Amino acid sequence: MLRINDDIALQDWELTETFHRASGPGGQKVNKVSTAVALRFEAARSPSLPDEVKARLRRVAGWRWTSDGAVIVTAERHRSQAMNRAEAREKLRAMVLAALERPKPRRPTRPTAASVRRRLEEKARRAAVKAARAAERSDE
Repeated sequence: MLRINDDIALQDWELTETFHRASGPGGQKVNKVSTAVALRFEAARSPSLPDEVKARLRRVAGWRWTSDGAVIVTAERHRSQAMNRAEAREKLRAMVLAALERPKPRRPTRPTAASVRRRLEEKARRAAVKAARAAERSDE
């Protein structure tokens, strides 16, 4: 079981870990030991998360979200399988915590009266410059 916060805990059946050989340096046993972890979380089928959190998790996960509704998190930084497992679980926990936060609603703002006045004055000034150019051409 992976505890996200006081209210949410992911059950063991929702999580699947697979192990493979990590890339990069690792000494003599790098080609013999499967220390890298791919943690798969069945997010779409999860009863632990409300639908709105699942929708936000899909946006947070990005390319890690699969077509069948799972999130795949990988970890291969450490030489120890146990440390990579802990890191993958922590990455998933951080992702779900980010999805739990409701985005602040955007309230559209209006331009100030002074900024509207400045924009219109500048627009009139540019129009006058261009009109002066056109008048010079027609005289020739």
